[in-house]
Amino acid sequence: MADEDDTTMLDHTEGPADEAIEEEQRMYGHGAMTDQELDEKYPNRPHNHSKTLPFHDLYLTLFNPLSDNKKKPTGPPSSRKKQGPHGPRYSPNEIRKSIIEKFISRWRKEVGNDIYPAFRLIVPEKDRDRAMYGLKEMTLGKILVRVMKIDKNSDDGYNLLHWKLPGVKSGSAMAGDFAGRCHEVISKRPMRTSPGDMTIAEVNELLDRLSIAQKEENQRSIIEEFYKRMNAEELTWLIRMILRQMKVGATEKTFFDIWHPDAENLFNISSSLRRVCWELYDPEVRLEGDERGVKLMQCFQPQLAAFQMRSMEQMVSKMGRTEDDPSFWIEEKLDGERMQLHMIEDESMDGGRRFSFWSRKAKDYTYLYGNSLFDERSSLTRYLTQAFNDGVRNIILDGEMITWNPKEDSVVPFGTLKTAALAESSNPYQGGNRPLFRIFDCLFLNDVDLTRYTLRKRREALSASVKDVHRRFEIHKFTEAKEASEIEPMLRTVVAESSEGLVLKNPRSEYRLNERNDDWIKVKPEYMTEFGEALDCIVIGGYYGSGNRGGRLSSFLCGLRVDKTQISQGANPQKCYSFFKVGGGFAAQDYAELRHRTEGKWIDYDPARPPTEWFELGGGSRQHERPDVWIKPEDSVVLSVKAASVAPTDQFKMGLTLRFPRFKKLRTDKTWEQALSIHEFVQLKARAEGEKEEKKFKVDDARKKRSTRKRKREMVIQGQEEGQEVQAAYAGPATKVFEGLNFFIMSEALKPLKKSKAEIEALVKANAGNVVASEKDPSTILVADRNLVKVASLVKRDERSIVRPNWLYDCVKQGELDLGRPGLLLPFEPRHLFYTVSSDHRKFDDNVDEFGDSYTRDVEPGELLQLFKEMPVRVKKEYDADEVREQLEPHDLGLDSLPGCMFQDVAAYCASDVDENTKRLLNFADATVFEDLLEERQLTHVIVQQDSDAVRDIRVTVAGWRKQPRIVIQEWVLESWKEKTLLDEERYPSR
Repeated sequence: MADEDDTTMLDHTEGPADEAIEEEQRMYGHGAMTDQELDEKYPNRPHNHSKTLPFHDLYLTLFNPLSDNKKKPTGPPSSRKKQGPHGPRYSPNEIRKSIIEKFISRWRKEVGNDIYPAFRLIVPEKDRDRAMYGLKEMTLGKILVRVMKIDKNSDDGYNLLHWKLPGVKSGSAMAGDFAGRCHEVISKRPMRTSPGDMTIAEVNELLDRLSIAQKEENQRSIIEEFYKRMNAEELTWLIRMILRQMKVGATEKTFFDIWHPDAENLFNISSSLRRVCWELYDPEVRLEGDERGVKLMQCFQPQLAAFQMRSMEQMVSKMGRTEDDPSFWIEEKLDGERMQLHMIEDESMDGGRRFSFWSRKAKDYTYLYGNSLFDERSSLTRYLTQAFNDGVRNIILDGEMITWNPKEDSVVPFGTLKTAALAESSNPYQGGNRPLFRIFDCLFLNDVDLTRYTLRKRREALSASVKDVHRRFEIHKFTEAKEASEIEPMLRTVVAESSEGLVLKNPRSEYRLNERNDDWIKVKPEYMTEFGEALDCIVIGGYYGSGNRGGRLSSFLCGLRVDKTQISQGANPQKCYSFFKVGGGFAAQDYAELRHRTEGKWIDYDPARPPTEWFELGGGSRQHERPDVWIKPEDSVVLSVKAASVAPTDQFKMGLTLRFPRFKKLRTDKTWEQALSIHEFVQLKARAEGEKEEKKFKVDDARKKRSTRKRKREMVIQGQEEGQEVQAAYAGPATKVFEGLNFFIMSEALKPLKKSKAEIEALVKANAGNVVASEKDPSTILVADRNLVKVASLVKRDERSIVRPNWLYDCVKQGELDLGRPGLLLPFEPRHLFYTVSSDHRKFDDNVDEFGDSYTRDVEPGELLQLFKEMPVRVKKEYDADEVREQLEPHDLGLDSLPGCMFQDVAAYCASDVDENTKRLLNFADATVFEDLLEERQLTHVIVQQDSDAVRDIRVTVAGWRKQPRIVIQEWVLESWKEKTLLDEERYPSR
């Protein structure tokens, strides 16, 4: 790992070198603030003693090693003990940390304590001080084509401008990866092959110029400068920085944690990379208590809602309910942009108040919503003169900015917010759509940070501070609930109104900056079923994916068939209207089958000659949502798609589209003529809306476990002797489980199945199989249960395995249990084979466990009982866990990281009010748990409840002990278990 000497910060008493001063001036001298203003705002900011490192050092010593390490399989940290002469082996996580530590140590030693220039390039997506470049992949591709003087119609020109598509002559390895595609093209014509001479400071200076360049020719000249002075690999990483898509195998959290223990906390409350680097350059200087909270006029990272769980009951169980306080809150999830509002008193502003607005991604929207009560360009603050109660000097509000239609008195779908705000600011009397700020939290009030207060207390502060301004500035309402059953009716209501869904909140919770935890859980309608059945729609277009989906079609345009009316007027019977685009829910095998069924039938979409004979897009000549390729309905496939609701839109020809569409399955049994038509959909929609009041939402069946089969009543026949079985012919449902398969039935089935040869053949035919009279076709499945002459002859040849009839019956019975699912053949088990060729023995053994229990088949009670009887009886012997661990530790198996060994070095006493689940976790994960609080126990930890009355007595008891145990709240145990690693106890102190 990093040497201790490397981490020591050098004191350069003679001051920074001239070249370091010059670099600093070039990097910071042309910004929005002057040097004097920077010094006033950051009086203790560090100054480097030497010039910055070469830019190529970033990829040689940081990016490439991290990327290589990312490709290694993750696993538990290795034992710290040395193994042989080569020293310890480290896990990928430890290697990643070491790589970053070495880079930071080198920077401190060779450059200085101002690491901001490097961090701006390492985590560019977190740098809020540099403006957005306004350069997407297509624009960058055009600039690079001109800089390198490539014919745009050449292979390389085409590959750059169509980076999502498979490359011409070069396969699709880099399809969907724009930076990777650039590397392929630049490598063929580099201006230099060795690393360039640009420093990190020079790159930052040029990137600042690029961020303010308005015209493409200005942008092109800057990119050309980079092209002349960098090799292909440097340019590739630069392009990733411009696109803010680094993906180096380490998150900003990793860099922050290694830079300073308080770095992440400061970023969460300020969203400022500059502050993290300039205020926390000394790891020994920690943030004080009052510096850890949110600050006025400083953008923070808001708390986020966790994703929906399997069931409503499970979500409610996470709400921290108690017997005295069993309630939780339900809010409507809003379809807008998360926004925080800061307000302070400022006599220099018109109206005496100054406002600032920031989005979740820390984008400053004050210019849009207003900075004062009389801001003439404001789309919101000009209406807030009566919005705050007397005595409110300053406040921070968290909420959602949505678009409101005053004529319809309803929310407008997301995507129109900025347009509405600009229209409102330019003409406040236009009466059209306008922004509405819905507030659901108050985090700061009159110089007091409220994030440590409960949500209930924060809401009380909000109600006491803010007054509604109708349809412009309103407190978001919530419903108090106590049972999971209260969620579904509300979800039913909000989805009917095209809402985003719901958010469940724990009213006893604190506000957690930049966390997504179970105190807030969102319940979105895409996890619910609507319209009863899925919609079967024809695919008319395809879109190539990016990233991991690059080089292949990853989403599809679906349409509805025209009606008889249009056909009678001369329309092509196969013509469709575009309806929705779907890309979610596909598994790899779904893509493979769809690709197989449509291969060679796709046609490149030409905007100059749109195929209007076959389908029409929304937007007329603008051709909204135009696909990369299209396909004729007669050559296409039908997809079964489920959705939450239908929403109006101008993006598709239908004027409507599905919200949250998700692929369900491929309808191979349907042709284009059987796909949903416009008329059929209109009828279906009307019926669904009519049934909404009666229909109850149910959690998507695909998320439920398979229901157990009902036990059949036994049939008793008069005169039957006790214990005698009645044999009846199989009368199960006909399926297609054997479709396309040939069977050669050579004998009847013996006991206990006891079926005649004719009955077995009838079963095969009833389930779509073919019965043949010869084994000549190698694909024919041979079936026998007796060693007849023909069977013995085949066994002697030892060429093919022979199946018992019970396999056929097991396949059909499993189809009954899986009713409603695709019928699938069961893999062969040893009990299914009359004879097995030698090469197949191991293959079939792997389909059952060591006792013969099937991995894929539901076992009948009688068969399970027989398995139990045949299990070997093992002699129980004494087990010493410590002895086993001592034997295994020298073998470097990473036992320390196993959940079952997580607390092996913990000797704990749990206070009486600690819940049983915490104690069980400690015991399971190998902690030693004592029932009494005694010094001779050599305790390492005392576990207590938050705000427990027992803490004071415990502190008095242990005060005189020679070795003090750590006193932590039980969340330390629960969170450590959740993260599968021992967390720092200082984060969970008892109060």
